[in-house]
Amino acid sequence: MTVETLNSVVGMGTLALHLLLVLLIGLYVMKDETTQEVVGKWALTVAFLAAFAGSAMTLIYSEYFGVIPCGLCWFQRIFLYPQIILFGIAHWKKDVTVVFYSIAMSILGMAVSLYQHYLQMGGTSALPCPASGEADCGKRIIFEFGYITFPLAAFSLFAFLTILMLFYYRYSVSRD
Repeated sequence: MTVETLNSVVGMGTLALHLLLVLLIGLYVMKDETTQEVVGKWALTVAFLAAFAGSAMTLIYSEYFGVIPCGLCWFQRIFLYPQIILFGIAHWKKDVTVVFYSIAMSILGMAVSLYQHYLQMGGTSALPCPASGEADCGKRIIFEFGYITFPLAAFSLFAFLTILMLFYYRYSVSRD
């Protein structure tokens, strides 16, 4: 597999995630009980798999293809990687408090990724890039469909985790 092929896969996956996000947000607002139960019941498992897949993808780029992550990319990883462990423990313990930790980490991850996406789309930097050496926060590794960058894919993943946690919280509270 080449980086270009992987970029296309990430681009298509991000596009599919955008469509799924729109659907899930609409279903969350509608408060359909059947949907709430089905999505809520599987939210932790899906969130675990999504966080794992996202983390694996970042490691494939950096460790296999040698793409050096910039400072902002590392901040996004800091907010993503621990969520795998949190979801695993929460699933094992049936702990609903994971929602608060996951949403907080996802919101911070979304803020960093939106800022980096802004930089990669040509915005001017208000803050210095914390990268050193070859890594550059404004350098695009992925640019699919004229708007999908790596930070936008990360933002989409964090948004997906957030909506899943909202479903999980509503589901868990309704069962108590």
